[in-house]
Amino acid sequence: MALLTVQNLRKQYDQKTVVDSISFQFASGKCVALIGPNGAGKTTTLRMLSGLLKPSSGTISFAGMNRHDDIRKYIGYLPQHPVFYKWMTGKEFLVYVGRLAYMSKQEAEQHAFRLLERVGLSEAGNRRIGKYSGGMKQRLGIAQAMIHRPKLLMLDEPVSSLDPIGRRDVLNLMDELKQDMTILFSTHILSDADEVCDELLVLREGKLVESGTMNELRETYQTAKMELGLERNLAFYRDKVAALPGVSACFIDRNLLHVSAQDITEARQTILSAASDEDWPLTSFAINRASLEDMFMKVVND
Repeated sequence: MALLTVQNLRKQYDQKTVVDSISFQFASGKCVALIGPNGAGKTTTLRMLSGLLKPSSGTISFAGMNRHDDIRKYIGYLPQHPVFYKWMTGKEFLVYVGRLAYMSKQEAEQHAFRLLERVGLSEAGNRRIGKYSGGMKQRLGIAQAMIHRPKLLMLDEPVSSLDPIGRRDVLNLMDELKQDMTILFSTHILSDADEVCDELLVLREGKLVESGTMNELRETYQTAKMELGLERNLAFYRDKVAALPGVSACFIDRNLLHVSAQDITEARQTILSAASDEDWPLTSFAINRASLEDMFMKVVND
């Protein structure tokens, strides 16, 4: 059964359609990445799902949700640029947010303590937020999004503004959290999506252009890539390889021949046979499967 079901969700400002009738659903226990170039409609989509923005049309429903329920009790949301009261301690902030979510003071304090430990901030809980690093603030932001035990944790570009250390901290935390809860996060950093998510939703100019599990999308868009190293005459061998059956493209980059083919087995046999028969000065041969970035570029440029 689907945890979240979105049907024909649309948002229009004046005459401009920012999100164009998108529909999708996913089950609980998933980590789903909403990816797309800047301006694709990712943040607008999350803001509608969070209840912060009213859709122009379409429906959003959660499992067990009544028609007139407040959607906010089902979701926890961390915006791209969260705002904190710097004079508060991390623990005070979580208790404050818990009280806003109608928790008793005792319940908020107990849950704040557990969450600080969960996100790795137990030792910094009594430190003022103004002294936190960027990564610590993002972890605190994730904790506040979880304070009311939502069904779905939504994160808008959670690592885009962090330095490498903070980024690694937050990605590790997300990898841990997805074992116990459902996560939907937006990003344009494809390696992050590839690292932690189970499913993808791909937006382009407000339209949902692709969706599925990582394995499904890799099978659909899989292209084999090979790298050949040769001692000399790269341009000469580039033209030879490009003319071989099964090869769809061949170019030179960083003193290597980069070869693309739809059928990896056929292309490998053809290239190695030609190299052996004609005694090519081959120094290296490697096969690389298409990356998420390759798939993404195909989808958004079609």
